[in-house]
Amino acid sequence: MGNLERGIKKGVWGMKENVVKDKSLAFAIRIVNLYKMLCEKKKEFVMSKQVLEAGTSIGANVAEAVCAISKKEFLAKNFIALKECSETKYWLELLQKTGFITLDEYNSVFNDCDELFRLLTAITKTTRERLKNEECAQ
Repeated sequence: MGNLERGIKKGVWGMKENVVKDKSLAFAIRIVNLYKMLCEKKKEFVMSKQVLEAGTSIGANVAEAVCAISKKEFLAKNFIALKECSETKYWLELLQKTGFITLDEYNSVFNDCDELFRLLTAITKTTRERLKNEECAQ
């Protein structure tokens, strides 16, 4: 079982299984715990707040995408989640390069973030192609 699967309870939102939703929730939990560690042990409050906001926003936007009223809104919310994922990677790298997290901590959290990034890239690419095909068919 990978890091993202730890602590996930099936059906958190009471719906059928959704991998990106479950993984983004698990990732948000990791980010909250990282934030707490950075504040309590490292006394770092600026970058930790940035990584908290970006890292938890991924799952929030995925949750909004699940309830989108159109395919365009679904695509837009997933693009926002993808952008937040990219921002999270930046803050993680900065935290590592400034010595607030170790290389092992960085690699662990970054790999989970990168997995979400790849999932969201695939979702947005597929959705964009489907929308384009629907527009061409009309």
